[in-house]
Amino acid sequence: MPEPGRHGHSRGRAADREYEPGCALHRRLHAAFAPADLVAVGEIRHRLRAALSRWGVPELADTAELLTSELVTNALLHTGEGAVLEAVLTPEQRLRIEVQDGTTRLPGRRAPAEWATSGRGLLLVESLADDWGVHLRGDGKVTWFELGAA
Repeated sequence: MPEPGRHGHSRGRAADREYEPGCALHRRLHAAFAPADLVAVGEIRHRLRAALSRWGVPELADTAELLTSELVTNALLHTGEGAVLEAVLTPEQRLRIEVQDGTTRLPGRRAPAEWATSGRGLLLVESLADDWGVHLRGDGKVTWFELGAA
């Protein structure tokens, strides 16, 4: 019998099938983050890179990791809430990453000073994503971006 993994997934043959590149239903990645759990940002980067490789689109990994880190970090630092990430690769080879948090406060662009070490997250998302946006929900918001495979 497979043993449960850290995030409720089983380790074993069923987990291997979870990411079969040929099946659109299995090209999903889900993660939940506790408030201020910034260590988990590094973990999701590794999980996302591995999933994109299994899904046959490793060329998306660098940009997807960077933008995912920005959205998850923003959600954890600026909302005081946890966050939920959903990543899906569509049959059209389009990656959509959504980060949900529990506040309706919209993210804002900042004009960071030249030597500032933060404040560029949304600028990066806007520059590197094929599309992005924010959807308000009754229980918070979803910030998302999309990347297309070449």
